[in-house]
Amino acid sequence: MNPPVHDNKKAFTYALITVLFWSTVATAFKIGLREFDPIQLIFIATVTTVVLLFIILLSSQKLPMLRKLTLKQLLHHAFLGLLNPFAYYIIIFKAYSILPAQVAQPINMIWPIVLVIMSVIFLKQKIKWKSWVALFISFGGVILISSQGKLSNFSTLDPFGIWLCIGSSFIWASYWIFNSKNTVKDQVTALFLNFFFGLIYLTIGILAFSSFDFHSSKSLLAGIYIGIFEIGISFILWMKALSLASNSAIIANLIYLAPFLSLLFIHFILGEAIYITTILGLFFIISAILFQQTYKTVNQ
Repeated sequence: MNPPVHDNKKAFTYALITVLFWSTVATAFKIGLREFDPIQLIFIATVTTVVLLFIILLSSQKLPMLRKLTLKQLLHHAFLGLLNPFAYYIIIFKAYSILPAQVAQPINMIWPIVLVIMSVIFLKQKIKWKSWVALFISFGGVILISSQGKLSNFSTLDPFGIWLCIGSSFIWASYWIFNSKNTVKDQVTALFLNFFFGLIYLTIGILAFSSFDFHSSKSLLAGIYIGIFEIGISFILWMKALSLASNSAIIANLIYLAPFLSLLFIHFILGEAIYITTILGLFFIISAILFQQTYKTVNQ
């Protein structure tokens, strides 16, 4: 077997492009939700993702792999599709429809901390005391972000929206736990299956609870943008970056630039005034995640 070919320059280029894309999606969420309800927006995004991934599989001659899948594999991805995109995006989009983007986006970043806690439940892993410290630090960050400049502002935010953000982190962490048991080796094929099944659920959901009235061109374009740059192309570029990097951990940590860059788009495009407590709270959350990851790496 030939050793992997590393190209750190290309890896950083792909990673930074992906981070730039991901830093814009919170703004796209809010634009899309101006005219569409959450299920309509994720339906448009999912249709876009499914079509894009189908084209990628077709062009790379990987479609025959779908015929080789077992019933167990299909059922597994049918369940994953229920978690993501169906449940996760409906919940997080609902949170974005209630809260300012600068509140919803950083709070959603706590999912790596939640993932460690849930690993204790589902994977029977032992949790270290420093993970509990990281959890409390990130919780402090959530409080700072939710205050929007001063603690008296708690009453101005809908607590339901904050709980939706926190709940979406549990859904996302659950998705990654169950995704770790995935036996479909090709990652693009696996992602296509998740979103294909998710599209089935979303079609049923939109028939039952919403409508196919996609009249707004700006919100429609936002949904298409999310399908391409939140999920489709960004996923491919990110996987490419990790595969080319000689040290994938350094590349992986670049993702934490995205929420800070996102605040710039939120401010200049959405016109939200960014509070210092948002920046401090986000710093708390990212620091907690990196603290936890550094500790795990040292002790492996």
